[in-house]
Amino acid sequence: MSLAPLVLLAGALSAPAEAAEPKPGYDAKVRITEHGIPHITARDWGSLGYGSGWATAGEATCTLADILLSARGVRSRWLGADKIYDDGVSKPTTNLDSDVLVGDLHNRQVVERLLESPAGPSTRAKQMVRGYAAGVNEWLRTHEVTDPACAGAPYLRPDVTGTDVWYGVYLANLIASAGQFVGEMNAASPPSLTDPGLPDLPGALGLPSLPTTAAEVPAAAAKVDKQNLLASFGRDPERSFGSNATAIGGDASSTGAGMLLGNPHFPWQGRYRFTQQHLTIPGEYDVAGASLIGSPAVNIGWNDDVAWSHTVSTAYRFTPYEYTTLGPGTRYLTSDGVERAERREVEVEVKTASGTTTVTEDLYRTPEGYVIDSPSQLMAWGSQSFWAIRDANAEHLRTIDTFLGMGSASSVGDLLERQDAGGGMPWVNTIAADRHGDALYADHSVVPHVTDRLAARCMTVVGRLLNVVAGLPGLDGNRAGSSCAWGADADAQRPGILGDEHLPDVVRRDWVMNANDSHWLPNPEAPLEGYPAILGCERCERTMRTQMVARYVIDQLAAHGVETPASLADHEYDNRQRTAEVMRADGALDRVCRLTGEKQACAVLAGWDGRSDATSVGTAIFTEFVERAPAGLRLWRVPFDPDDPLDTPRGLRTTPGTIKAMKGAIAAVKATGLPIDSPWGAYQVAADRGAPPLPLGGGEGNLAGNANALASHSPVQNTGYARPITYGSSHIQAVSFGPDGVEPRTILTYGQYEDPASPWSSDQTRLFSEEKWVDFPWTDEEIEADLVETVRLR
Repeated sequence: MSLAPLVLLAGALSAPAEAAEPKPGYDAKVRITEHGIPHITARDWGSLGYGSGWATAGEATCTLADILLSARGVRSRWLGADKIYDDGVSKPTTNLDSDVLVGDLHNRQVVERLLESPAGPSTRAKQMVRGYAAGVNEWLRTHEVTDPACAGAPYLRPDVTGTDVWYGVYLANLIASAGQFVGEMNAASPPSLTDPGLPDLPGALGLPSLPTTAAEVPAAAAKVDKQNLLASFGRDPERSFGSNATAIGGDASSTGAGMLLGNPHFPWQGRYRFTQQHLTIPGEYDVAGASLIGSPAVNIGWNDDVAWSHTVSTAYRFTPYEYTTLGPGTRYLTSDGVERAERREVEVEVKTASGTTTVTEDLYRTPEGYVIDSPSQLMAWGSQSFWAIRDANAEHLRTIDTFLGMGSASSVGDLLERQDAGGGMPWVNTIAADRHGDALYADHSVVPHVTDRLAARCMTVVGRLLNVVAGLPGLDGNRAGSSCAWGADADAQRPGILGDEHLPDVVRRDWVMNANDSHWLPNPEAPLEGYPAILGCERCERTMRTQMVARYVIDQLAAHGVETPASLADHEYDNRQRTAEVMRADGALDRVCRLTGEKQACAVLAGWDGRSDATSVGTAIFTEFVERAPAGLRLWRVPFDPDDPLDTPRGLRTTPGTIKAMKGAIAAVKATGLPIDSPWGAYQVAADRGAPPLPLGGGEGNLAGNANALASHSPVQNTGYARPITYGSSHIQAVSFGPDGVEPRTILTYGQYEDPASPWSSDQTRLFSEEKWVDFPWTDEEIEADLVETVRLR
């Protein structure tokens, strides 16, 4: 679905009340340095947002326009109802399904109500967002759109409102929750004579029928295709969205102060691209870093005292509720009597060959949330029950406040307190370091207040099956308003979410990290245990990417005693592959290869340096192998051991399964038409719109164990290459604190500007290809020395 914020276009669903307010005055200075980075200085929050909106509209015009189509619920009107919308993160859906959900959000005035509620934004956030919208409009009024992706589009108009921006922010919060069920919401309908609601379980799940008693759950769980089920929740182990981040404390730092290396892995195209910016209100606020398009606040960045990054958390943001019905239909029994799921009609304007027409769709809701019909997720609307989703991130509008608060932090402890006060970190962990030498890991994101005790008391039979297979408790909807309602913590920003005492965090003087595994092991000396299971597993297997990110620090400290600013930054481009190191430890990888009889390919693999540098020869064979290799005990002789989490599993098996995988890998490499001894950069190239096919190092993340994770998902450019990259390492920052202040190095892998005609559309892609960094101008002296243009906006 379109889970996205902001910007430009025509159409319904704007906010007339806001447009009628007196026009505020704005005054911002935008200094643009090399690579198109804007440094925005303003006197107040509204003006700061004004400069940010103006700059972003010039950098990402077409993506902003697309985001606003989503936020207004008019994708079908302009782009067609059946066209698939894929933001690269949440589950792809049709424009119509997206518009139906967003249209109902507008009909219910969800954002407008939140704006005035205790779960809504502060005055300064409202001012900043209103200024942001005005800045976008100012750019559209004074510039011609030249990006061929949307130039001349009829929906490009300077009529953006702050409410449009807020709907975009709201939708972006839902990508790890409601965003995974958009089509299932629109598909939900009660059983009928023609559709009696009989279970229709896809064979891919491996279940002939659902369990009816708790005793049947273990056997059913053993048959479920766990990977397919997790993938349907947006948690595909082989295609997860995520990131790495490492914070070094003063005891492990050559400077005695903190250092941070952060690398989010996000799409290179569309709504979830980053732009870089530097925001300053003199004497009050000074922060730089990167923002997702549509966010006026810096999401990942630094100030003079603290640097932070984020990784996607394993916690669930929602719980499904199952309602046992009183016969087929919408009626169910509660402690207050019989209730009905509410049927809601939504009108959507749809593009046709001759113009537009209006179609009417329906959705169903309970007090907990939208009803879904999803047999593939074990939650069908049957003759005896139906399911609805309660989404914690659908109940607040606090995200921008959370990031603004963090930007003013003076230490990692202060940063976490401000994050908690904001109460709006939607779906990520926080890893941070400060100039005092402290390093922080925390998962203080928005998580439903579902303790293990509540889950055990309230899970239905199929809810237990969901919990066993996917760690997601399915709760009793008939008691959702009473004994099975989410709980409350006194230290939480609002009822219904876990507060500080129930959320994991640790501050250390050596180091912490996360690479999208659960909270359990930010440092091998500091396991975090005893937290509610809805946050993620404990004493459970780490991915090879997690092992690699930890190994970088462990090996550096073992060899040199400390991390230096240079050594920490170098880890980004080291391109070691943990899986290869483990498989080659006893010669097993070469042994498997020799058994294929492919002498030339195996000679290449034997001489391989084990890395994924663009110049490495043999990486292609290994990458194809790990993508085909069997899993679990069929792959490893030594299984995972929670008492040895960073060195298990290990011992590659020599079996028919691994030999078959190697044969398939070699055949796949030969099928590319490239010589078997071609360097990795001949296979893997940049594919961002406007970028030439630059050779790239890095590669497959969780399976191969690359920290510099890159992937190819539905490329539209440079498709003649084996791996045209569309996803992965994005806004990378290596930030250190020292006697001369903060020293940030950054790289925005796909460039600051989307328009291919801009000199700043692929300049940083070239630097990324060459394994270089940008010295981000931070002080006034550095900005003036790197200055390209200054614009005064009034």
